[in-house]
Amino acid sequence: MSVPPPSLPPSSLPPSSLPPSAAQPQPAPALGSGLPADADALLKLAVQSAFDTFARSAMGMMVVDREHRVVWISEGYKQFLPALGFDDVSQFVGRRVEDVVPNTLLAQVIDTGRPILVDLLTNKAGTFLVSRLVLRDAAGQVIGALGLVLLDHPETTMQPLMTKFTRLQAELEAAHRQIAANRRPRHTIASFVGGSPAALEVKRQARRVAMTGSTVLLLGETGTGKELLAQGIHAASARAARPFVGVNIAAVPETLLEAEFFGVAPGAYTGAERKGRDGKFKLADGGTLFLDEIGDMPLALQSKLLRALQEQEIEPLGSNRVERVDVRIVAATSRDLAAMVAEGRFRADLFYRLNVLPIRVPPLRERLADLEALVENLLEDVARRSGLPSRSVSPDALALLARRDWPGNIRELRNVLEQAALMTDDLVLEPRHFGDAAATAAGAAVPPAATTAAAAATGAAPDGAGADGDPLLRPLAEQVAELERAAIARALQASGGNRVAAAKRLRMSRASLYERLARWPELGS
Repeated sequence: MSVPPPSLPPSSLPPSSLPPSAAQPQPAPALGSGLPADADALLKLAVQSAFDTFARSAMGMMVVDREHRVVWISEGYKQFLPALGFDDVSQFVGRRVEDVVPNTLLAQVIDTGRPILVDLLTNKAGTFLVSRLVLRDAAGQVIGALGLVLLDHPETTMQPLMTKFTRLQAELEAAHRQIAANRRPRHTIASFVGGSPAALEVKRQARRVAMTGSTVLLLGETGTGKELLAQGIHAASARAARPFVGVNIAAVPETLLEAEFFGVAPGAYTGAERKGRDGKFKLADGGTLFLDEIGDMPLALQSKLLRALQEQEIEPLGSNRVERVDVRIVAATSRDLAAMVAEGRFRADLFYRLNVLPIRVPPLRERLADLEALVENLLEDVARRSGLPSRSVSPDALALLARRDWPGNIRELRNVLEQAALMTDDLVLEPRHFGDAAATAAGAAVPPAATTAAAAATGAAPDGAGADGDPLLRPLAEQVAELERAAIARALQASGGNRVAAAKRLRMSRASLYERLARWPELGS
């Protein structure tokens, strides 16, 4: 027959250990409930005997009531008070246990009703082998907890367990550091490469919104660098030291989105983790949450997301408990959200809540003046990741790339450059290395911006330029090339022919300098 554990009888507590002001534990309830009188008496004696055995064998004991207050400590427990910062029992008894014993889990035992039979507790008083038991009344309701210090120096007699504990603790701390490092932004606003008017305007807007705490909505085609810009905004904000957490809504199955955002309570459903799981809102608490492809958010979940944005409150799946969070939202989409609202596929109120500080990220075809800088930056990144020598692109190849429409924008450009760089040992990429790109560009209509960029890259004037022979009306690309050549010559002269030092003086990459020296070999001789 299962009988709920009784409360401790006052007689079982050593009188000398009880301060006059301490609340006494409740008397033992009637345990008979159908048992013979002798069995009932035997059970009472067993309870008292067990408590007396604990009191004699444990290094220290304490009783905590339902409100987490310490109501009694044993004589043995008094030895730990000085290390915990207390001179007298009266300073300790009557206070909440979590306020006087660092790292204690007695409050958790009371709140959950689950005992912790064996555990290691470490605080400023030392490391202890402890046990924590639940105290219940006759109706089975939790009325407090009993804490026992079983061993005050477990490292001397339980060396294997302590070694394992120390190793696991070190591994846990290393994992926490790694997770924290992974949640720091890898990019700044300066990582958004480009000096064209369109790129400069985007960076100006990003720096401006970074100083606020309002929601940011990044609009632009796929592959334009929206996530990079989101990380840059976070890095420039007051939340830079806190986590940056990103989630691609389109990449998460619809059935898992709610759990991904708001977390899961312990045992919420079959197969759920026993300790529950934090969602992205909780992980980003105090920092920034980046919602990529927000246009793919299912309608059924948009109302819950709206509440989280407005109230800064979340409710984990399977829980009735509301948790407060402090999260700054940066959302991004390649879709036309206004059109989706008109079609009923996106909530208007959520759109208005997101569209506080919109920034349009231009496609690559609208900033072809940045093409050369982007190519250099991407090729350096490819070389760093692959461990291969750095490549450069010839003027003819750059002109070829400028004639392409780039529907995949910078992501597509990187793919083309990486493929060309990995498929050849040549250090200078020529048009022949871009087979598919050449075919696409040859069959595409050349936009005016591409024609200008191609002319600048090759140094040739567009048809009809300078036809009257006036030297003041020479092609701009030709005049720019002369200025570049003169600047490089001066830098090489000032650095004694050291190309690395010359590149630093000119604030350009070595790959760009080598490409120009290949165009003007007399400078390098």
